[in-house]
Amino acid sequence: MVVVYRTSGDAPLRAGPNLRAGQDKVNATTNARLAQLIWNIADDVLRDLYVRGKYRDVILPMTVLRRLDSVLVDSHDAVVAAKQSLDNAGITNQDAPLRQAAGQDFYNTSAFTLKDLRAATGQAQLRQNFEAYLDGFSPNVQEILDNFEFRNQIPRLTKADALGTLIEKFLDPTLDVSPSALDNHGMGSVFEELVRRFNEENNEEAGEHWTPRDVVKLMTRLMFEPVAGTIPEGTYLLYDGAMGTGGMLTVAEDTLRELTGDKKISTHLYGQEINAETYAIAKADLILKGEGRAADNIKGGPEFSTLSNDQFGHLEFDFMLSNPPYGKSWKTDQERMGGAKNIDDPRFLVEHAGDSEFSLVTRSSDGQMLFLANLISKMKTGTTTGSRIAEIHNGSSLFTGDAGQGESNIRRYVIENDMLEAIVALPLKLFYNTGIATYIWVLSNRKEQRRKGKVQLIDATQWFTPLRKNLGEKNCELSAADIERIMGTFHAFDQADEDVSKVFNNADFGYFKVAVDRPLRLVDAEPGRVYKAAEIKKLKEASERADDAPAVIKKVHKIGTEPDPLHGRFEAEIDGKTRVVEYERDGDLSDTEQVPLNEPAGEHADGIEAFIRREVLPYAPDAWIDTSKTKIGYEVSFTRHFYKPTPMRTLDEIRADIKALEDETDELLKEIVS
Repeated sequence: MVVVYRTSGDAPLRAGPNLRAGQDKVNATTNARLAQLIWNIADDVLRDLYVRGKYRDVILPMTVLRRLDSVLVDSHDAVVAAKQSLDNAGITNQDAPLRQAAGQDFYNTSAFTLKDLRAATGQAQLRQNFEAYLDGFSPNVQEILDNFEFRNQIPRLTKADALGTLIEKFLDPTLDVSPSALDNHGMGSVFEELVRRFNEENNEEAGEHWTPRDVVKLMTRLMFEPVAGTIPEGTYLLYDGAMGTGGMLTVAEDTLRELTGDKKISTHLYGQEINAETYAIAKADLILKGEGRAADNIKGGPEFSTLSNDQFGHLEFDFMLSNPPYGKSWKTDQERMGGAKNIDDPRFLVEHAGDSEFSLVTRSSDGQMLFLANLISKMKTGTTTGSRIAEIHNGSSLFTGDAGQGESNIRRYVIENDMLEAIVALPLKLFYNTGIATYIWVLSNRKEQRRKGKVQLIDATQWFTPLRKNLGEKNCELSAADIERIMGTFHAFDQADEDVSKVFNNADFGYFKVAVDRPLRLVDAEPGRVYKAAEIKKLKEASERADDAPAVIKKVHKIGTEPDPLHGRFEAEIDGKTRVVEYERDGDLSDTEQVPLNEPAGEHADGIEAFIRREVLPYAPDAWIDTSKTKIGYEVSFTRHFYKPTPMRTLDEIRADIKALEDETDELLKEIVS
């Protein structure tokens, strides 16, 4: 029996698995054929006008226009009539009633359809009519055209007498993208296929805006699978703060529906993107899929930087995912926000560990970790399911930033609040324009019981399938089997193969950065004399350092003060009496030590003391620690945890190699002599 049902909200009808699998295969073939027909138009019409990398500047917006035109053709007269009626009535806020007249979340009030444009008698007339046609579209479509900068292409197309040919090609009956021939999902698939092809043609730029679909599929499964079986029916908000062409959101939406089966799940998509063209693609993709309301929920363009101009500060989301830019300066954003020391954005200045102004602000040279902080600020805290996050980072996010600096503070904030579930190391050369190491961070503020207080590290660097042909730097992909292997390891948690998966306590990644000082020893210093600051300055200028010279005393404590050499309070003889003093520190000898948070205290007061007494004082007995400078840092070292040293060769193997070289040398000498 085939079961057909509808989820709540805008979810499409679904069929049973056998029928659906067969239909999907037919649809995929149709979609590929249509995408190829559109791709051929680019070669036929634009070959001598544009370099291949610029074909998309024309083809993508024209594809959008052709689909919208097909959808609106039946309601065109009603929309034109409604527009006239509204104008006559003096109504200026016309968007809602015109959407209603069109029966869609977009409309066109011009006197033309694409087919009408063929009646133009010359190129000048065609251009004029075409521009009027474009001007008639609703504001949301205008935004797409503006961000594509499509109107800038019209003069070139007109001058080359190519505009009419382009329109004719898109009106060819074999290229039927009308709703009767292609549903919204199919049209979205065709459009995404074109975007994929253009990105692969332009692989130098692709990695900036395009995350491979296999990686996105893995991210969404890591995000959804732990809760798919228990998630209640209802409406869920999905968000991407660096959405690029929007593919992550749409794949996430599809994955959630697949994993939740018969549950009535409704989703609403939100996103923000600073690049104008990729934002236009994302918005167009949603409109083409019939998700006009979702298209209204994404914001983008050069003025909409997620870091300095957050458009969703008032919202919290159930599921969030992103692939932010790596190693990209955010100095411009920083200046817009008042400068590094004046940023008071609550996303990046939080309360933690008793500090009401705990700073997550990173160095201006790389803002990728701030995108993670942005997602964390939007997590739901008042629901039973909370929020889940999957975000891609490069290796620097694991360790850059000293204790107390923004990157380390973000890691500390995430781990000490027990949000980090896992980090998955991906294979190299998985992305289009970079071969660097990349990692998926998986976060939740509602961890399952077995994961509480724990972090799982998964080394999936060797689980990949080679491509037959490289795409830029990309030479491999994650096959379905590769993804299943990673997911199996993730779900196995502490029962997984320890060669590829390790589970740690949260504190295992933390450390104390401890300042270690030693006394300033000067040849001309007088033993037992307490020097003032000005005197110490002159003494430094006039005297030389020596290990056996007297230590310079800068302070003497009140009688009764207990000595504590570990913290810089030493006993010394002053005017014939034993007093507790502090020495001037030698800046050249000052150092720091990283002491693990979980360092055993043993018989000492704490782990720091145990570490210093074991690792420092045996080599520098006069050293002390300045507790006022102690900071807490966090870092994650995949290399340390998963490094497998190459076994050393045996002596017999080495002897055999030497003997073989000697024999080869002897043979060469014989040939030379003879």
